Amino acid sequence: MPESVTAIIDALPYLLEGSVVTLIVVAGAMGLGFVLGVPLAVGQVYGHPALRRTINIYVWFFRGIPLLVFLFLFYFGLCTALDINLSAFTVAIIVLGLISSAYQSQIFRGAILSLPEGQFKAARALGMSDLKAISCIILPQALRLSVPGWSNEYSILLKDSAVTYALGVAEIMARAHFVATRTYQQLPLYFAAGVIFLVLTWMGTRSLRMLEEKVRIPGYSPHGL
Repeated sequence: MPESVTAIIDALPYLLEGSVVTLIVVAGAMGLGFVLGVPLAVGQVYGHPALRRTINIYVWFFRGIPLLVFLFLFYFGLCTALDINLSAFTVAIIVLGLISSAYQSQIFRGAILSLPEGQFKAARALGMSDLKAISCIILPQALRLSVPGWSNEYSILLKDSAVTYALGVAEIMARAHFVATRTYQQLPLYFAAGVIFLVLTWMGTRSLRMLEEKVRIPGYSPHGL
């Protein structure tokens, strides 16, 4: 059996363990991005002009600086300066989550703006407060419309997670690099890592597509068409 094949077979369990770490990082980042992204989107659409400007600066900041810079800034900069003891794994989730919140906020913002403005006005006319109208009328529809955008965000986060190996997070790329430097089988091992990423991307987007079908309301259109 060729050495390249043997190297892949021997390293596969180790790489698959790394895929679990990768999925946890991605899930944590998507969750944090969702928790922060929804109120950011609502603030951009319905907030006071000063709040909108502040959120715009936040989105611009986290979308404008490379991921690797943020990882180093948080892990080697802020954590050291503030004497905060966080693991590289935790920092990776926080940084990816903050960046994802900026992108997810724009997904939710677009979904909210796609809804007829008359719905919000009608809710007010019925005596609903703004908060209740947003939480009970606007967001349930907007979140359904945002699922396709999550598929794209999942794929981006999955690929970005490979950069976290620079901090020592034991994800797929870090493990592939570790084995490759010791077996001198760089091409087959990095190829195997790429295949794992492709499989994880397919699984995630497929799951989100199923979720989209599940939450879709038959015959429903936000514009009433």
